[in-house]
Amino acid sequence: MRTFLIFLFSSLTTFAQQQKDSILIRGKDTIYIAKDSIDTPDPNEFFTDDDLKRIDSLLVDEKFSSPLIDTLEYIIDDKDLIGNEQLTLTTDLLKSRLSKLNAETPFNLEFNPALEKVINSYLRYRKKYYPALMAKARYYFPMFERYLDQYDIPLEMKYLAIVESALRPRARSRVGASGMWQFMYGTGRQFDLSVSSYVDERYNPEKATIAACKYLSQLYKIFGDWDLALAAYNSGPGNVSKAIKRSGGYKNYWNIRPFLPIETAGYVPAFYSTLYIFEYAEEHKIYPEVPEFFNFQTDTVRIKRTVSFDQIAQVINLEEEKIEALNPSYKLNIIPYVEDKNYALRLPRTKIIEFLDKEKELYALADEEDKNREKPLPKYFEMDKRISYRVRSGDYLGKIAGKFGVRVSQIKRWNRMKSSRLRVGQRLYIFPRKIPASRYVKPKKKISKSTKASVKNKKYDIYVVKDGDSLWLIAKKFKNVSVDQIKKWNNIWSAKSLKPGTKLKIYKS
Repeated sequence: MRTFLIFLFSSLTTFAQQQKDSILIRGKDTIYIAKDSIDTPDPNEFFTDDDLKRIDSLLVDEKFSSPLIDTLEYIIDDKDLIGNEQLTLTTDLLKSRLSKLNAETPFNLEFNPALEKVINSYLRYRKKYYPALMAKARYYFPMFERYLDQYDIPLEMKYLAIVESALRPRARSRVGASGMWQFMYGTGRQFDLSVSSYVDERYNPEKATIAACKYLSQLYKIFGDWDLALAAYNSGPGNVSKAIKRSGGYKNYWNIRPFLPIETAGYVPAFYSTLYIFEYAEEHKIYPEVPEFFNFQTDTVRIKRTVSFDQIAQVINLEEEKIEALNPSYKLNIIPYVEDKNYALRLPRTKIIEFLDKEKELYALADEEDKNREKPLPKYFEMDKRISYRVRSGDYLGKIAGKFGVRVSQIKRWNRMKSSRLRVGQRLYIFPRKIPASRYVKPKKKISKSTKASVKNKKYDIYVVKDGDSLWLIAKKFKNVSVDQIKKWNNIWSAKSLKPGTKLKIYKS
């Protein structure tokens, strides 16, 4: 079990610190939990399988506080950890298979007891997650492989996105790493991933993959070893260089592992285990589900004005959830139109022609809804652009920093502040990483009793929604009736509510 504990217990540091009768102590190549802070742990006292299951449950309860663990929900979010205590995979068979993979890949996949423990743990407790995960992989992996090949990176590196995010384009760790390849804001900017009030390109699978390829290429040039490049991707090249020095100059991952940060010590074994399980899925009777779309079944089209997912869904009769899944980089579910920015909409190929046929209808709907909108859409601005913020009553630096996704120390540095004191009306210069309102929400308009009574006394027709109908088409069937009115009369705020057979009230003018 030994060094595997470094991987599994990384998120328990906070938990252990909260316990008065125990303390988490890191040894040279493992972690022990001592019952008394003044006792020295016995190096021979390692955790049993029962301990492993118990702590695995604690990991679930603790919400994966480690920056690594909270990106591994597909592996750990299993609240019924029921399994036998037998080895899922024998040591001899695993040695044989790892030896074969080791000969076929540029990674150091030789047998190691810690790696064996991780693989068996994944197979024993989390096997049920892999079919759905493999369905996602069938959508994303062809695109990953195209860019990995272009940058001369081993194709097996595609499994890194599973370890980073479980292939969730909008994954976000508690420390702010975002997207499928988990880029921090600064690193993303370094590799041309821009962030604006509407768009976060770290959530764009294609652009983020290109950025990951550039970063991995740089790391390989530094270390000349793909295992060390993996470790550096997680903890930074500085920590890997320090670990090499502290180990006495070793450049083999397993030799420097005890000197790496705790979460990074488990990061590479997680990658190896994922690679093994995907390569030997059939042997373990793991079969992928069929994805809703394959990547080649989708295409992109440029938009000519700002439109929302809801409007697109109405016009081309496509579920809003599908549009969101195919276009994860648009944070507000709105595609902005900005000069010199080629923002595109990805749709199933079967809907591209329909979109082009109804494009004018879509823009007319957007124009009408913009006129009737009670509150304007958030202003588009680049997150790396400086803004001026006016201090209000009740403001303090921590509150302002949280509002814009930055640190107090950054605000003080940008404004050359020696203290944290603020005065009402003071101007602060800020380079925001997020906008204060994460999503535009339509405010509910208060309706007076007299207005309610007048509406109630009005005569109305009942319209039964037919297959292929949209709010736009229905509105056109009645004189002086708008989409916005139909929504208000029937309490509809999303095209998802519009299904064949739905009865709509249409009030007479």
